[in-house]
Amino acid sequence: MACFLVSGAEGIVVGAVRHAVKKSEIAKGVIDEEGNQLVDASTHGICWYRKLGWLLNMLWGGVLLLAIEHIWHGEVVLWPPFLTAMQTPDEIPVMLHEMATVGVSMAVLVTAVWVAATLVVDHVVKRSARYTQNTTTEGA
Repeated sequence: MACFLVSGAEGIVVGAVRHAVKKSEIAKGVIDEEGNQLVDASTHGICWYRKLGWLLNMLWGGVLLLAIEHIWHGEVVLWPPFLTAMQTPDEIPVMLHEMATVGVSMAVLVTAVWVAATLVVDHVVKRSARYTQNTTTEGA
């Protein structure tokens, strides 16, 4: 019914964190004003501003798809109170239970996949730099 609201709330928090990280990474000289990475990713890894952007894209993409699915099935309507479960007080605990179980588990799963992906990507970037460095020194 409203499980996508949990990921939406996480998206808002991650967006605020990303904004703070952007300011910090600009001050450290890691990225420029547009968010382009200035330091070598092969030695420092991919900047957190970009990684948090990936998480935001995953979260908001899921929110959008789930919202469309809930609209399609009539669980969300485009007039107040928007959530059909809010029309009768008896359905509100069911909606809150779904948000606490399904919504939280989906948000945790998306975040866990993001953590795994960032670890793999950083490893691959650093490994490819070592491979490139080894092949250039062997050829010389």
